[in-house]
Amino acid sequence: MCGIVGYIGRHRAVPIILEGLKRLEYRGYDSAGLAVYYDGELGVRRAKGKLRNLEEAIRMNPVEGTFGIGHTRWATHGRPTEENAHPHRDCRGDVVVVHNGIVENYLPLKQRLQAEGHEFKTETDTEVIAHLVEAHFKGNLEEAVRAAVGELAGVFALAVIARTDPNKIVAARSGPPVVIGIGDDEYFVASDVPAILTHTQDMFFLADGDMAILTPEGVRLSDFSGRPVTRQVSHILWNPIEAEKGGYQHFMLKEIYEQPRAVRDTTLGRVGQETGRIFLDEVDIAPAEFTRFRQLRIIACGTSWHAALAGKFMIEKLARIPVEVDYGSEFRYRDPIVSEDTLTVVISQSGETADTLAAQREAKQRGSKTLAICNVVGSMITREAAGAIYTHAGPEIGVASTKAFTCQLTALFLLAVYLGQVRKRLEGPSSRCLVQELLRLPHKLETVLSNDAGYETLARALSHSKDALYLGRGVHFPIALEGALKLKEVSYIHAEGYPAGEMKHGPNALIDENLPVVVLATRDPSSDESRVLYEKTLSNIQEVKARDGVVVAVITQGDELVKKSADYTIEIPPTGELLAPILEIVPLQLLAYHIAVRRGCDVDQPRNLAKSVTVE
Repeated sequence: MCGIVGYIGRHRAVPIILEGLKRLEYRGYDSAGLAVYYDGELGVRRAKGKLRNLEEAIRMNPVEGTFGIGHTRWATHGRPTEENAHPHRDCRGDVVVVHNGIVENYLPLKQRLQAEGHEFKTETDTEVIAHLVEAHFKGNLEEAVRAAVGELAGVFALAVIARTDPNKIVAARSGPPVVIGIGDDEYFVASDVPAILTHTQDMFFLADGDMAILTPEGVRLSDFSGRPVTRQVSHILWNPIEAEKGGYQHFMLKEIYEQPRAVRDTTLGRVGQETGRIFLDEVDIAPAEFTRFRQLRIIACGTSWHAALAGKFMIEKLARIPVEVDYGSEFRYRDPIVSEDTLTVVISQSGETADTLAAQREAKQRGSKTLAICNVVGSMITREAAGAIYTHAGPEIGVASTKAFTCQLTALFLLAVYLGQVRKRLEGPSSRCLVQELLRLPHKLETVLSNDAGYETLARALSHSKDALYLGRGVHFPIALEGALKLKEVSYIHAEGYPAGEMKHGPNALIDENLPVVVLATRDPSSDESRVLYEKTLSNIQEVKARDGVVVAVITQGDELVKKSADYTIEIPPTGELLAPILEIVPLQLLAYHIAVRRGCDVDQPRNLAKSVTVE
């Protein structure tokens, strides 16, 4: 949620910290601040609102130094004010702390510290940490932080500096992510990879219970008890330029247009074009083990949960193994039935989603092996899984997920085919057909994206709507859910996704001449099942039109039948039934984007939302 950036090295810290905070804006924030050390003093600058307000505060009152920490705050405890902005200080102003997370026991700690004479100036839980460090400080910042975190309950990612123990940044993790960057005689701490990607591609994530001590000489790691630990440094293959807008008006639009490349990269090296075989070499689960699993559980949140629902259709169809899909936020609270013959698949773009990570740990505790589908190498979810299928979407900055979703669908399709093969449910010719169609998808995505002329016209017609319905059947229903979510996220229009067959059970009452109804009405001519669903969807369209609803239909190229009934149609190239979702979602992303732009919304940073939900 909140964003942390720290730097220690030979260069001016303030520009590096500000640049890093700008690259973390997608996480969502309402205030910002930084602290740097110079000539025996700590200079702290804070501001409510956008980073430009912090920049103005620094311009009016400059501050210098070669090491420091910065923060963008997403308010939990305390209003979004300059007073509550991070960094937070102790009584004397000798210790400053930035924090992502929630200190659950801050009230009893605050009461105890106040009884000991500490004076608090803010409404935040974070200020407790600064005073705790002060209370334990005896000249060594590392030891004081270690003692302080031992008293904290909850989740936290911290970076701390002290005036009386200079040339040192102490970082600690228990829950939210902390990434450490290794540069050329300079070192970085951040909440996420893009914050420091322009300075170094060599980095590693702290594990829960890790503490890092950054000095001009290097980085030392220990656990909260002081025992040395080691973490493997990864070379992040993302190109720093990928984290720039590249001439697009918004990151969301850029990332929509990156989907052909992202899907191609996620497929690359994992398919045998001639044989149709799938290779998942990163997965440390033997093929024989896959044959003994009796069920799969897929756990995810938000957009990833919609991908999981589509993955259920893919896996059950191709591998003939039962699949259950769970919300990460609900899984561990319902006493789930999980055993050693269950494979649990966890999906997270960041690999640090708090609810999904907690659900993964619950499944492991109950004896299940876990497999991660993730976009970030070395993230916590991948480290705790038996194996990972990495999506190669590159950095996704827009809060509303686009290319990560299509890459997750691609990874789930690869997993479904692989399971079908190792479980002897898919023969050679069938596998080859599926793989060939998968390899054609990037070009078909390019075709969808090249036909973008009508979206602004459609957005003009729909942008004043207060509500919208999205309908789909079978594997298309999760795409209806995702399309509705995209519209809600970026345009603030209330939208709901429904299985089309459920309209008679209530939602038909909502239909009138003011309600747009987006219908996924594609078909796979080679599939009898697809033909049946298509015909039933046609009937749903007629029901909507009989009640004066406005129909926007996503159809397969050349379909004249739906065109006769729908008010607006968007065509996509033909493809197999299980791969159609990857093509179908792109028009819905573009529609949501153009409506949001027309309504004047902040497309990349929707109100009240953060990119990575790293606390409950």
